[in-house]
Amino acid sequence: MDIIQVTGLSKSFGTLRVLKDISFTVRQGEVAAIIGPSGSGKSTLLRCITHLELAEGGSISVDGSALVRDGRYAPPEELRRICLKMGLVFQNFNLFPHFSVLRNITEAQVHVLRRSKQEAERRATALLDKMGLREKAAAYPFELSGGQQQRVSIARALALDPEVLFFDEPTSALDPELTGEILRVIRQLAAERMTMVIVTHEIPFAREVADRVFFMDGGSFIEEGPPAEVIDRPREERTKNFLARLSRE
Repeated sequence: MDIIQVTGLSKSFGTLRVLKDISFTVRQGEVAAIIGPSGSGKSTLLRCITHLELAEGGSISVDGSALVRDGRYAPPEELRRICLKMGLVFQNFNLFPHFSVLRNITEAQVHVLRRSKQEAERRATALLDKMGLREKAAAYPFELSGGQQQRVSIARALALDPEVLFFDEPTSALDPELTGEILRVIRQLAAERMTMVIVTHEIPFAREVADRVFFMDGGSFIEEGPPAEVIDRPREERTKNFLARLSRE
């Protein structure tokens, strides 16, 4: 079953066309990795799907419900319901600095899902256990390492029980020694068959964890397929050149 369906998606900023007629699907339980050079439209694609940017044309459906169809968005209540099916983990954490770790995870549960404070805290505590951060519940973001902050961000996204989780370069703001913390969490979620779309420059990680890899350049998908094909035996010259350049860095 396709949980994400994108058809003919387009987006421009002024005269710059960032997304050009993007079409793809993501199946339930699948891990899709999107790779490509900086400026190719990867983050904008995620922001359009999760309704942080407005699409100018095309259609997006989530779990069979139309978020936007031919540039026309669903009514506000339907839009809210659809957006709650998706979670987004940002590359720069985006935690509330004046909230404790626990409150960062409970706040949206209480105000968006209308859970009781007790229920929200139970859910948050269980997720902190999952992230190996239970002892940090009373800490504030400035007291955490970058890897710990990103794990709190993942817990916060999971607390709203999304059906699909999007990651926008989840390790790009981390020192190399902290990257492994986040990759272990994502591996665990993949083993649990969480549906995920991951924008990443970590090519070995994409090869290991993704069911499908999409190579994006110039606002378009150039090729897609299993990691063994797209990463190890790419067909397109642009993909080959990108991977060769990364291997030299």
